[in-house]
Amino acid sequence: MSASVEQLNNSLRHDWSRDQIAELFNLPFADLVFHAQQTHRNYFDPNAVQVSTLLSIKTGRCPEDCGYCPQSVRFETEVEVEPLLPLEEVIDAASKAKANGSSRFCMGAAWRSPKDKDIDNVIEMVQEVKALGLETCLTLGMLSEQQAHRLKEAGLDYYNHNLDTSPEFYGDIITTRTYQDRLDTLAHVRNAGINVCCGGILGMGETRQDRIGLLQELANQQPHPESVPINMLVRVEGTPLQDSVDFDALEFVRTIAVARILMPKSYVRLSAGRENMSEEMQALCFLAGANSVFYGEKLLTTPNPTEQSDQELFRKLGIKAI
Repeated sequence: MSASVEQLNNSLRHDWSRDQIAELFNLPFADLVFHAQQTHRNYFDPNAVQVSTLLSIKTGRCPEDCGYCPQSVRFETEVEVEPLLPLEEVIDAASKAKANGSSRFCMGAAWRSPKDKDIDNVIEMVQEVKALGLETCLTLGMLSEQQAHRLKEAGLDYYNHNLDTSPEFYGDIITTRTYQDRLDTLAHVRNAGINVCCGGILGMGETRQDRIGLLQELANQQPHPESVPINMLVRVEGTPLQDSVDFDALEFVRTIAVARILMPKSYVRLSAGRENMSEEMQALCFLAGANSVFYGEKLLTTPNPTEQSDQELFRKLGIKAI
């Protein structure tokens, strides 16, 4: 490993250039993963993985045109539209998630931005889930500053709002919401004192330079997002990205490793797309610094490994769920 790379990565920082991130990507694979694992061990138990469960509390009929999303009203998909779930169903799902070993319960609603009356209903869900002893996370679309403060007062722990990709490639995927809109929501969440969950999606036809641009945007946030989900595109029939080519597994692992080095104190979550990942690929991701996953057979509307299969994989790898 070059001396310059070692010098780049000896402290927590928020001033990464794209050339510096590219240097990490260009390392020999073994050197990159070794360095990521060293960084990981400086801040985390290398054999512990944080486990979350994600529930869709309002499904479909989203007015946005995100090219990967089967919940958009603009695309012909097989997603069944569901209104906001009753509180009792959410509590029941959260109770089952806790019993299966999850420590965080995430609730997602297919809104462009929630109305204030929607926030009223969601606040009650947050409070009831927290009463079960779980961390809470929401992903509801764009938030106003006032809405973010209301959610903080309700006790919300995390808010998820992904950047998805680089600023340059973003317009090829989404036209109904700007990159700055996303950054503004993240600022409202951060200013309200809520932990930020923010990451992106790989395999949408982006270049490595776009992956570098995404990671630069994430790593130069101050502070870093507390949780960084790295998703593999799940191709859904009826969406504009249904015919995207398979994404290279080793490039995915490289991206995990670089994210770990850039954001050493963040939880890097191996998120959507795990259903199509081999056990060996997931093991490499954990070796490269991923230390969070979603439990459960479905992530909003797309498939995910069962709790039982994850528990068996953890057993094989000597990983404990936290």
